[in-house]
Amino acid sequence: MARRVLRGSRAEEAVLLPPGTVAAIRAELPAVADDVVDQIIREVPAYEDAFGGPMGETIRGAVQVALGGFLSLISDRRGPSSAAPRSSAVAGAYQLGRGEVRSGRSTDALLSAYRIGARVSWQHLAAKAVEQGIEPATMASFAELVFAYIDELSAASVAGHQDEAATEGRVRQRMTERLARNLLAGAPEATLLAAAERAEWTPPTTLTAVIAPESQAGALQQALRKGTIQAADLPDLEGAALLLVPDAHDRRRPALVRAVRGRECHVGPPRPWQEVRSSYDRALRARALGLTGDTEIHLPRLVLSADPAALEDLRAQVLAPLDDLRPAAAAKLRETLRAWLLHQGRREEVAAALFVHPQTIRYRMTQVRELYGDRLEDPDTVLALTIALGVEEVSG
Repeated sequence: MARRVLRGSRAEEAVLLPPGTVAAIRAELPAVADDVVDQIIREVPAYEDAFGGPMGETIRGAVQVALGGFLSLISDRRGPSSAAPRSSAVAGAYQLGRGEVRSGRSTDALLSAYRIGARVSWQHLAAKAVEQGIEPATMASFAELVFAYIDELSAASVAGHQDEAATEGRVRQRMTERLARNLLAGAPEATLLAAAERAEWTPPTTLTAVIAPESQAGALQQALRKGTIQAADLPDLEGAALLLVPDAHDRRRPALVRAVRGRECHVGPPRPWQEVRSSYDRALRARALGLTGDTEIHLPRLVLSADPAALEDLRAQVLAPLDDLRPAAAAKLRETLRAWLLHQGRREEVAAALFVHPQTIRYRMTQVRELYGDRLEDPDTVLALTIALGVEEVSG
């Protein structure tokens, strides 16, 4: 006759089966383990190849150990010693969960395997218990304990899976951040390739630097292409983070630009992945100038502001003939000369751009020629004037 020992609440009940029944069920464990593994392979695609060869034998052994531990709990052994089988089984389940992360399987696959294992195990255990003449009331309690035990093991495996995933995620994040810093430092190719391998990151053809507000970088990273690297706490970026986006060039660039629209981001140009520092530098310069979005549409401003001191020297040199004029007169002649250069001397177009009469343009250009003389025919002077006056155009 089976005996029941109460340990407080119903959830803590333990059913003690007769030794003969326990022995009969224990003898069935190898067949149970085989059936569990076969059913998991059939029903969970993620395990189709995992149970082949030595791994299959390991899992079969683990199933037997887990169920054997359960049988030890419901045998005649009572007291503190009964905690040892459970503790050992739970520890094994926890390590199983960690191993599943390293094997690349999700908790969904893991829990599916447990559900199948519970179903198949109970079919075998129940059949053997009935064969041994266990009473229906005892069978109900036995079922409750079987499924509670397997639930405990599955919870331990999920905890192991989550802990390992978190650890692995932190390690990978550290590795990718180290890779990002090596890229920005212009490290040698061998160093970059080794860092990429450690981060389990496949080098793309190009990388594009995107500077994003720190509060939006995580969400943006998820929305961008797989393999996007995030680097935070860079000395040049106060309140912002850097994203390095793989293969966002040619036809894929518009999608990147759309993804950052309205986010106060700065998108550098695509560059060969080992040369992404130049993309980052351009995004930094655009950020310093307050030019958001795609830096490609700000190229004139970026070029003209590349060396502010040199630009000021050039302006002072090439616009010196206007220095003796009254400020208002000098401003009108600068405006007219800039429009003249941009419209290649077409008087009607210059007048339309400045909303004045063509005769006014003729009068002003006569003044400019008197001040500059033959230098207006010199290509180098024309180039210098175009650059010096062009900065006013792109700044306006």
